[in-house]
Amino acid sequence: MLNVRKASFIITMLVMSAASWAEDVREEKTLSLALANVAAAAAVEACQAKGWLVSATVVDRAGQIKAIQRADGAGPHTIDSSRRKAYTAASLRVNSSDLVQILQKNPAAAGLTQIDGLLILGGGMPIRAGDEVIGAIGVGGAPGGHLDDQCAQAALDKVQQRFAKDQ
Repeated sequence: MLNVRKASFIITMLVMSAASWAEDVREEKTLSLALANVAAAAAVEACQAKGWLVSATVVDRAGQIKAIQRADGAGPHTIDSSRRKAYTAASLRVNSSDLVQILQKNPAAAGLTQIDGLLILGGGMPIRAGDEVIGAIGVGGAPGGHLDDQCAQAALDKVQQRFAKDQ
């Protein structure tokens, strides 16, 4: 039978282990496949309504592909463009069009263009749940990055509508 002193020691060690474990394990929000598909479809539809044939890629918080949609007739290059824009937005947690302006104002940031996988053109935007980046969307194929941005924003608006319904 355990005496009180040994039992107290064991309980203390268990509590300390649990507290240490809680500090070492992070909880993160993540983007579901269903939401990724909603976002990709919304971006492609928004561009198609304006006559632009694009691809939209949605990545998770780590920049890994969750969903891709390519409009009928969109160029084959639009898939890679949209993927890289999404990866850029997820990695740097900022709109890719903002990076274009940052590079123009700060030549010291030019090294960003040398990082594998990044594409610093308009059309990539982080997807946020509150302040946390849970993924990103990239759109490629409209006649200008500022127009890709419009379609990506339409997707973010659709995602926010879903978040509002879930609350």
